[in-house]
Amino acid sequence: MTSVPPLSAATPGILTRPAAPAAGIVHLGLGNFHRAHQAVYTDAALTAHGGDWGIIGVASRSNTIPDAMHAQDMLYTVVEISPEGSKFSVPRVHTDAFTAAADPSRVVKAISDAGTRIVSLTVTENGYNYTPATGSLNLQDPAIRHDLGNPESPQTPIGQIVRGLQRRSRTHAEPVTILSCDNLADNGHHTRRLVREFASLLPPAESAEVLAFLDTRTSFPSSMVDRIVPATTDHYRSLVASRRGYIDRIPVPAEPFTMWIVEDNFIAGRPTWEAGGAVFSDEVGGYEQLKVRLLNGTHSLIAYLGALTGAVTIPESVSHPAIELAARSVLRNEYLPSVSVPSGVDVDAYEEQLFSRWRNTALGHRTSQVGSDGSVKLRQRIPLPALQMLDDGRLPQLLALTTAAYLACIAPLPGFEPGPQAHAMEDPARGLLSGLAAGSRSGQDFARRVLGDHHLLGEELAEREEFTARTGEFIDIIHSAGPLAAIAEANTALAPAPSLQTTRSTP
Repeated sequence: MTSVPPLSAATPGILTRPAAPAAGIVHLGLGNFHRAHQAVYTDAALTAHGGDWGIIGVASRSNTIPDAMHAQDMLYTVVEISPEGSKFSVPRVHTDAFTAAADPSRVVKAISDAGTRIVSLTVTENGYNYTPATGSLNLQDPAIRHDLGNPESPQTPIGQIVRGLQRRSRTHAEPVTILSCDNLADNGHHTRRLVREFASLLPPAESAEVLAFLDTRTSFPSSMVDRIVPATTDHYRSLVASRRGYIDRIPVPAEPFTMWIVEDNFIAGRPTWEAGGAVFSDEVGGYEQLKVRLLNGTHSLIAYLGALTGAVTIPESVSHPAIELAARSVLRNEYLPSVSVPSGVDVDAYEEQLFSRWRNTALGHRTSQVGSDGSVKLRQRIPLPALQMLDDGRLPQLLALTTAAYLACIAPLPGFEPGPQAHAMEDPARGLLSGLAAGSRSGQDFARRVLGDHHLLGEELAEREEFTARTGEFIDIIHSAGPLAAIAEANTALAPAPSLQTTRSTP
């Protein structure tokens, strides 16, 4: 393979446009998802209609992607993976890439530049530095405290945005849109609230200045993003080399399916993302509920149960009849009744589409990847549907099982071995939860500490003792008899929803 040349702008037959556009977007979070999603839509928009909407990509800590992009003329390959075969494309939208941790003042400068009209984010739920139990900015986070006291070197996305807006307000005061593309409920308003919280904590004169700019010169549209994008491995590097004839250090594998629903609220303009298939809608909230609950919530259950049974990938997990049954049950009976389904969406077809995507064996999405960061993700997915069921007099068996399976993976009680896929999951709360598990006498005791005392799933659900008790029972069953026994117990106790009629929003 040493004779295979590296990817560059001179590689024949890969580029649809002769040059990258001038920058108009600063994107925080230069990971695989952004490069297979927003960047692809932007490439389609620029190919169809042009415009100065090039993207400056900002990685958080690692230099791997920025260094590779600079070595490859800011290019990389998107590998669309399906059982029918692979398709390859090379977006040309990034004008620069760098790492925030290496040069934090550069992030502030890029956001404050007059040419920047959109600041977008894919930093995961954990990147917003908020307290899941309350939804407010986590003022105990050392990085947030650092950013409040060090205006030239912010470490967090919220701090970077506020400091960039602060500089904009003092220089040219051009308007700018902040676009969250992360799995947060009502992500535009959530981001705006966190930005305002941070700004309100600045010294009075600075705070007034930034808040006035926020009120008049910014917009925060909500969006829903959807595409399964696994981690890059040597398999995909070898596939690109053999099929395309060049070396790409950072190819991005992705499923064929992709969706982007966006609220059309861009104070300083936007690319024509419709050219790539983006849908601009005033029903973003309904689409968010479909994604965060039916897709992400069910995906979590599949990942945790799969990991506990030894499944390495999501297709392997969902191929188990008991896990598929649990997944369909939680989707239909516990998540769906809480969703305001957007007009024109066929829920049955959406469900079958989800299971088809999860069965994509060519993609091989790992249970350890999907199961990571559950302490933040589950807070977005479980409480509202669970509370609605409890208020209706029904106990959410499978939502409790999801919680129990997560805890069994991340912080098993002494003597229980959850397996290598569970150990490979990353979670910011692992240390705290492991300490609580070590001091617990049983699953029920552990659940009371985690849900009741520490409010893992929020303050409201912490007060619902029946949910906490059921979660603890499932932990004990998983530890004593295994995850399949817990699924059987949940199925036995299931009380079907009185009606699967969902709340439908009006057009």
